[in-house]
Amino acid sequence: MMNQRVYGVMGISSVMANWNADFSGYPKTTSKGDIFGSDKAFKYPMKKMWNENGDKVIYIKSVTTIEDKKGSVSLVPRTLMERYIQLFHTEDVRDVRNVLSNLFSAVDVKNFGATFAEKGCNISITGAVQFGQGFNKYKESMPQEQQILSPFRDATASQKSKDGEEARNSSLGTKIVSDEAHYFYPFSINPKVYQEYVELGVTQGYTEEDYRKFKQTALCAATSFATNAKAGCENEFGLFVETQEDVYLPSLAESIVFEHHKADKNVIRVMCGSLLREFGAKIRNVEIYYNPYTTMIETDIPAVKMYHIFTSKEL
Repeated sequence: MMNQRVYGVMGISSVMANWNADFSGYPKTTSKGDIFGSDKAFKYPMKKMWNENGDKVIYIKSVTTIEDKKGSVSLVPRTLMERYIQLFHTEDVRDVRNVLSNLFSAVDVKNFGATFAEKGCNISITGAVQFGQGFNKYKESMPQEQQILSPFRDATASQKSKDGEEARNSSLGTKIVSDEAHYFYPFSINPKVYQEYVELGVTQGYTEEDYRKFKQTALCAATSFATNAKAGCENEFGLFVETQEDVYLPSLAESIVFEHHKADKNVIRVMCGSLLREFGAKIRNVEIYYNPYTTMIETDIPAVKMYHIFTSKEL
């Protein structure tokens, strides 16, 4: 089991895109109007990437078909139990040790934990990796509505013209994006939360290899996640502070300031050096990943190592 804690911040840029929409289609906001992205929005591209790479991922949407009594076939999402059976080829959940072993073999559970509530087996696992909400630090961000012309005519009754005839023109749709937004997510990793499960013999705990895989995926998952809504979203920043097990840090996202330069590079200021210096040798390693072609880093952190976020080469 890994014998250190990790604290950090992950940054996502969204240019003419919608990183995390609410049910109205607009970027999520607080009651005060601050734009933010939920932790689920960051975790989903990571799960998607792991799933595409062949790793076991339980908590991700997958579909199957069902046939009703009339012979009609529908496409529906799998239930949790159906997903469990698909991955582990068993529907026996009577032995909780076996269920725990199976759950911990899934990369998303190993990182983010799980709630597995099925008949005869009710399990809740707090994840070693905890993400906070990612707030947009570019205050001039504005939503944009784009009208989209469908190639098809809408023949429903509600689309009839005033004279009662069906609509003869193509229907219109709307796509909502942010002109530009920059989200910064705080996170922490505490391997000790799995200690009791290690003692039960159902997992080796959160290991250095688990951390390596998390780090590698977190730095590129948003960039690799190419859908219509997420085109224009990419990873732009990563801060990793590795500490001894007895170090407890507050959210490091509060120490980050983003400045937009229209004619030049953006500036990300990371000002938590005075906080980290107070812990001395208990801070084992500090790394910052960023895109040097679009971004400049200003920081007061001593002995910080800088890396290219896409190539992982030291700068």
